[in-house]
Amino acid sequence: MLLLLLLVVLLFGANKIPKLARSSGQAIGEFQKGREQVEQELEEMKEGETSSSGEDEEEEEPEFGTESQVEPETESSFDSDTKQ
Repeated sequence: MLLLLLLVVLLFGANKIPKLARSSGQAIGEFQKGREQVEQELEEMKEGETSSSGEDEEEEEPEFGTESQVEPETESSFDSDTKQ
């Protein structure tokens, strides 16, 4: 244990160890917050699925060919720049 502490002091220097410990603690805290948020979102999704699975309503799927089609551009400004 003492050897490990000596190795850390030699690698990083005594004045950088508090900064390193602080940033490591902040990173761990942010990771835990993110993990808790993801777990909460998963729980909300599970609750939503169980409450909506009992309903008899079926969602209508969109029919093919009903989407509006966008006309392609005949010539873009990029094409005219590359042709010159």
